[in-house]
Amino acid sequence: MVVGHEIWHVAVAPPSSLDDGLVSKVVSIVGKSPYETRLRLTGKIPKIIANFDNLPRAESATRNLSELGLRVITVSDSRLRKPAEIFKARSLRFDGLAVTFLDRSGQSKTLQAADLFLILSVKMHTVTETQSIKITRKINIAATILTGGIPIPKKVKEKITNTSYQTESFIRLYDGTSPEFAVQISQAAFDYSFLGSEMSSSAAANFVIAVKKIREALPQVIFDDSLIDPFGANVPATMALESMEANCKLVYWYHKAAKS
Repeated sequence: MVVGHEIWHVAVAPPSSLDDGLVSKVVSIVGKSPYETRLRLTGKIPKIIANFDNLPRAESATRNLSELGLRVITVSDSRLRKPAEIFKARSLRFDGLAVTFLDRSGQSKTLQAADLFLILSVKMHTVTETQSIKITRKINIAATILTGGIPIPKKVKEKITNTSYQTESFIRLYDGTSPEFAVQISQAAFDYSFLGSEMSSSAAANFVIAVKKIREALPQVIFDDSLIDPFGANVPATMALESMEANCKLVYWYHKAAKS
């Protein structure tokens, strides 16, 4: 077993236009099929297009892809998977040039408006499957015959799979230092009283208004909602928590690269 072995990922942001010529050039660099390569170059968010077992190979692919005019992100697997520290805000207040967030326990986190870099809007669709046992009674044919036709029931256990679908909408606010810390405001777990007379009885409507007010208060901060419809098909895409966290980081790094 190799100790300290690291995998390096190369991700590419979707180009503004995609033709067979570009796909062919990318295929020659990453070594994937044209079909898979085209899939990874479509949509709205950066996607990992190749994996390498050492940094020099990843950097070489990054240079070659960049020469094609693509925006490229190179990241180690350990950093991509490193858990982010999320401060789950319950309420907020605007303090001049700062925003103070409070969680359910009363702990606070104050971010200076000038330090905020990105507001990421996310809609996560998840599917949960649970199994239960359903017990029904059916006629035991063999026992009924032996008793001269008197119906004899028997218990039959049947496994039932229950599928539930959940949708969670939230925004995350990042400063410019790292995607590994963010303040999160979740639609279903936020106190909208700061909206005053604009607050309605609908959490969904309040969330939209709250996001609008936050954006108005922080006009210099980048707003990105690509993770609401990441594949650009207006089709709800189920997303595991780990994948969502990785996608948030990739979108963050995309905007950092764009500003550098």
